[in-house]
Amino acid sequence: APSVFSSARAAALVVCVGLGVATAFAPAGRQAPRAALRMSTVSQPMTLTEKILAKAAGRSSVSPSDNIWVKASSLMTHDVCGPGTFGIFKREFGEKAKVWDNERIILIPDHYIFTADERANRNVDILREFAEEQNIKYFYDIKDKADFKANPDYKGVCHVALAQEGHTRPGEVLFGTDSHTCNAGAFGQFATGIGNTDAAFVLGTGKLLVKVPASMLFTLEGEMPDYIQAKDIILHIIGEIGVAGATYRSLEFAGSGIAGLSMEDRQTLCNMAIEAGGKNGIVPADDVTTDYVDQRNAGNRPYEIFHADPGASYYSRHTVELPSLEPVVAKPHSPDNRALARECRDVKVDRAYIGSCTGGKTEDFISAARVLQGKKVKVPTYLVPATAKVYDDLFKVKLGGRTLAEIFTDAGALDIANPSCAACLGGPADTFGRMNEPEVAISTTNRNFPGRMGSKESSIFLASPYTCAASAVTGYVTDPREVFDFDTVRRTPETLPDAAAEATPRGGEVAGQAGNAQPQTTL
Repeated sequence: APSVFSSARAAALVVCVGLGVATAFAPAGRQAPRAALRMSTVSQPMTLTEKILAKAAGRSSVSPSDNIWVKASSLMTHDVCGPGTFGIFKREFGEKAKVWDNERIILIPDHYIFTADERANRNVDILREFAEEQNIKYFYDIKDKADFKANPDYKGVCHVALAQEGHTRPGEVLFGTDSHTCNAGAFGQFATGIGNTDAAFVLGTGKLLVKVPASMLFTLEGEMPDYIQAKDIILHIIGEIGVAGATYRSLEFAGSGIAGLSMEDRQTLCNMAIEAGGKNGIVPADDVTTDYVDQRNAGNRPYEIFHADPGASYYSRHTVELPSLEPVVAKPHSPDNRALARECRDVKVDRAYIGSCTGGKTEDFISAARVLQGKKVKVPTYLVPATAKVYDDLFKVKLGGRTLAEIFTDAGALDIANPSCAACLGGPADTFGRMNEPEVAISTTNRNFPGRMGSKESSIFLASPYTCAASAVTGYVTDPREVFDFDTVRRTPETLPDAAAEATPRGGEVAGQAGNAQPQTTL
């Protein structure tokens, strides 16, 4: 059977993209699909996602369901999907083919790293070979797995590392071979997960055919109570609309409540857009965004800031009254199986797990430590920092004169693990924190399907760091207000004792990079 990306067809597609012509191709003897490509030709008010995609497609406007050729700003892949992507790339473009831009490809080993599994280890070797062959600038390698600190380039979980290493910027288009690539929408960019075949095409051309998603507007109003976190907000939303409620749609977050959210909060919101079926999640960029980006921007690339137009058309509009929210969990076995934490006190937990791209960032651990100060855990409590930087923060950031690591040790938690995805995706049997028996876990991760963290007989309750830490203290699913006396107004990490001086500032700061602000355009 002819290849789906035969050389002739691939070349034709690239030529047509370069000319800005929308044409459908079919193998010889087959009729091209009717209306394979739809295009908008009249300028009109657009949502945030539509404006970014229109710019990337070189068009004045786009509408939902339009099929457009989009230029990629960056492509990310990791140890699980990278090898398959590279194999398709070489099969379709040739063994000696070169990638479209070796400075816009980011390779991040993170999923199955600290394991004796030979196939998992081979995947990292394949990333390394491809990076050397293609002279990839941004490859965050790990060779010495016995001591991750001996690997200066190793970072950890791709989605958090992308932000920390300066690969997320407003107005850009990021494709990644991981469904939680939508995490980067926190920075006001279009970020979405794609499959290996699509990623291979992007490797060779720097472009991808994308159907414009309809947008759903979620307006966050008011101020979050001190006991509520971004994880509670997104679990509330998913509980409202269901895991299929945003299928192939953009979740656009707006409203007065956004200003009070840190960049890590915003990442948590966008990270779980996929759990509602979303194509992407996105938060409009503001000063909090640019403060963070300007002090990290890899390659010092200029960027553009987009905002939704007044009068833009949305598939649906939703309002979330933040002051009225209560701590929630997602019960097994679906992220939309929402319940109030205080209604689940009868559920005994066997372990607590704090980690992942969703719940393993520095502020997540500050939150957990805040609840655990002066207390003891009753169940094994696993701590998995998302990245090497987060790991370092656990030994630097202090609360009440004690480092986060000291607070966790005092509370009786397990030793802090190496930064990686660890048990969030199950992994080989020797993966740290993997659920190899039918146990009940409360976790800051993002999915709780059967077998997600290992055993198919295990059960996972998804929760915020506050709720997870509180449940570790009691041994059952616990509303954090039951074990901690929260303030009447929200205390963000930078307002807590010691953390204000030690933690990464709200906008963010990287030593030696301050002052590298890039040209911006607000649209």
